[in-house]
Amino acid sequence: MKLSKFLLVSLFSGVMLFFVSLNSAYSQGVEALRGKKILYTYGGWNGHQPVECKDIIVPWLQSVGAEVIVSDSLGIYKDSVVMNSIDLIIQAWTQGSTQTTVGRDGQPRPPDLDPLASRALLAAVRRGVGLAGWHGGTGDAFRNDVAFQYMVGGQWVAHPGNVIPYAVNITDKDDPVTKGLSDFNMNSEQYYMHIDPNVKVLATTKYSGDIDPWIEGCVIPVVWKKTYGNGRVFYSSLGHVASDFDVPEALEIVKRGICWAVLSLHEPNEPWVKPVY
Repeated sequence: MKLSKFLLVSLFSGVMLFFVSLNSAYSQGVEALRGKKILYTYGGWNGHQPVECKDIIVPWLQSVGAEVIVSDSLGIYKDSVVMNSIDLIIQAWTQGSTQTTVGRDGQPRPPDLDPLASRALLAAVRRGVGLAGWHGGTGDAFRNDVAFQYMVGGQWVAHPGNVIPYAVNITDKDDPVTKGLSDFNMNSEQYYMHIDPNVKVLATTKYSGDIDPWIEGCVIPVVWKKTYGNGRVFYSSLGHVASDFDVPEALEIVKRGICWAVLSLHEPNEPWVKPVY
């Protein structure tokens, strides 16, 4: 009985310490968002619930004092007035087209991201505007736009087994995005990605090989940060659907990453190149 009571008290204390550390980092980070102007674009494949995710992130941004421009059109990237006024771009747009396609009605459908919009987006981040995103909304946004992939630092290629249980391992205990967080579990798509080997990796995942035996033991980054020109770039592969953010660590990482990226125009870039070769 005494042992059970001790274990219960220890478990409760551990949970409380976890949330205290989250709240401390949260309160320090959100001050960076106050008064900042953020462009939030969303759309693309509905399977990633762009509307539902918007309804989680945008109200939070507004509640901490950020001014948010919300757009369901990537054409806004061509609006020089908007692009010259913002501190950060958050993009949640999966499988966007970059070329004219033919719709089900047989009529031409313009691309989601045309060449002018693509160049304007890249130029804004090179100039110093931050970029933040997660899962397919940034990691599988434009399969034909390699310049965008070069900016992000990675591209989705597979999620063996689709929605499965897997572990996320925090590999950088000192970075503000992951400091104080412990390893945690997800039940979602475990993204296998092609990665720029120089990004600053903050968290990883290991593949069991149960689905594809040849990748057993492979370790792939889950969360990273980098720069593109003068712009800070943050990415997390978590967030397949809105309910993934019910996992406190998954949501906390995205929030902290946004807080880091929003300071891109206001703080000097930090060293990010960590070559593995």
